Amino acid sequence: MTKVKQQQSAAPAVVLLSGGLDSATVVALARKQGFDCYALSFRYGQRHAAELDAAGAVAKAIGVREHRIIDIDLGWMGGSALTDERTAVPERPSEGIPITYVPARNTVFLAFALAWAEVIDARDLFIGVNAVDYSGYPDCRPEFIGAFERLANLATKAGVEGVSFRLHAPLIQLSKADIIRTGVELGVDYALTVSCYQADAHGRACGNCDSCRLRRAGFRDAGIPDLTRYQ
Repeated sequence: MTKVKQQQSAAPAVVLLSGGLDSATVVALARKQGFDCYALSFRYGQRHAAELDAAGAVAKAIGVREHRIIDIDLGWMGGSALTDERTAVPERPSEGIPITYVPARNTVFLAFALAWAEVIDARDLFIGVNAVDYSGYPDCRPEFIGAFERLANLATKAGVEGVSFRLHAPLIQLSKADIIRTGVELGVDYALTVSCYQADAHGRACGNCDSCRLRRAGFRDAGIPDLTRYQ
């Protein structure tokens, strides 16, 4: 992956970076749009640390200003197969909101991103949510993005003083195939990314979970070789 060229006099932006395919694409897009990216990842009690290793590799390859990994614990409450190892990750499509939904996760992550944005005088936040090829999560919808942006401007000193925050979700209406095509055009090395809900310690994907199915179908539909490492 080559570092994405950006415009001069770049404004700072906070970008949520999970280490997956979508968030890597968003970092590259933000850089291309001229932002100086401050990437934020979380060790939140998820099943594996491989995605954080991937986030570090992506941040280095694309070229962010700073990459922080924050420790928070969302596992103590249970409620998700991603944070409770007693709950199996489903390997078949299910109806409704799946058990891999982590309660209020994007709300929590964006709250941290918003706070950091105030400190570094950034007015732009980026998140890689998608409402087309996604698993039915309520915090991946346009309605959520709009609501959080309104909250950001009500709940902060900067917002009250009249400097507006903008929450960017550039992938929200794209198919997985279109996301992949966009990233390839920007030089994103998807072999660095980990999307699997139950990757092993080496970052190899299971190939069976919902995230793996969406990822594999995306590469197939895009007509681009899938360099994902499978178990």
